[in-house]
Amino acid sequence: MLIIGIDPGISGSICFFEDGKILDVVEMPTMTEGKKNKRQVNGAQIFNEISKRIERCNKTDIKVIIEQVSAMPGQGVTSMFNFGQSFGILKGMCSAMQLPMYFVRPAKWKKYFNLINSEKDASRTKAIEIFPYFSSNLAKKKDSNKADAILIASYYYETFRQEE
Repeated sequence: MLIIGIDPGISGSICFFEDGKILDVVEMPTMTEGKKNKRQVNGAQIFNEISKRIERCNKTDIKVIIEQVSAMPGQGVTSMFNFGQSFGILKGMCSAMQLPMYFVRPAKWKKYFNLINSEKDASRTKAIEIFPYFSSNLAKKKDSNKADAILIASYYYETFRQEE
């Protein structure tokens, strides 16, 4: 089973995970928009990134796990709208590709990995501990979004197997 773990948003990532192993992790494809060069999620490139990795897969063997995000206190209206727009693009893309989607709240996967009330960078440390062979891809502090996508995929892999 191919698991695609997604940390949505402009600085998010997409993890391709199979049989307990990380196949690949890509940063969320973005493009600039308008006069102010603000970034937005590039839906066409997301489609390309996912398509090239699933072309030989049976769609029933693919699970897309998207972090179920919501508004956070103190977050600006514009940034929240953009975050929701990114989430919507991902949902629409997976629906159009007829890929089964599952949503997991941040609190649920973070509790599983004992990351509640921890620093943002703690997920990177946890991912390196669990997947040391992938540590060179998580060397920078900004790679915590890659680590989130990895842990989202890993969470589903580990808890889904318990339910079988």
